[in-house]
Amino acid sequence: MKQSIGTVALVVRDYDEALAFYVGALGFTLIEDIFIEAQNKRWVVVAPPGSIGTRLLLARAVDAEQLSRIGDQTGGRVFLFLHTDDFWRDYEAYGKKGVVFVREPKEESYGTVAVFKDLYGNLWDLLQPK
Repeated sequence: MKQSIGTVALVVRDYDEALAFYVGALGFTLIEDIFIEAQNKRWVVVAPPGSIGTRLLLARAVDAEQLSRIGDQTGGRVFLFLHTDDFWRDYEAYGKKGVVFVREPKEESYGTVAVFKDLYGNLWDLLQPK
């Protein structure tokens, strides 16, 4: 048996502002942006450059309960882990594009890591594994 996680949904307030951050600031690639008329929504999928694994579905909140989850899908824990082949390249580039790091870079037994917030406040690890 072989399985993998293909897509993770991230609840966002607005498709275009989310794209501006994930594609504009983080340099992700826009994989799909399809309007689904019957549901009045878009299917918006992004992925880090060179990624062949899990993708991120930017899912617009449609009601008050979903809106309340934006930026806090995991109760304040780190939510997503962005692996890189060059930590310092990405750390410096993100800083220049206004990405806010809430935990400074640190050498851990598993690699070099720092924590940043996305535009909604979700926490991400930027990680170069050893």
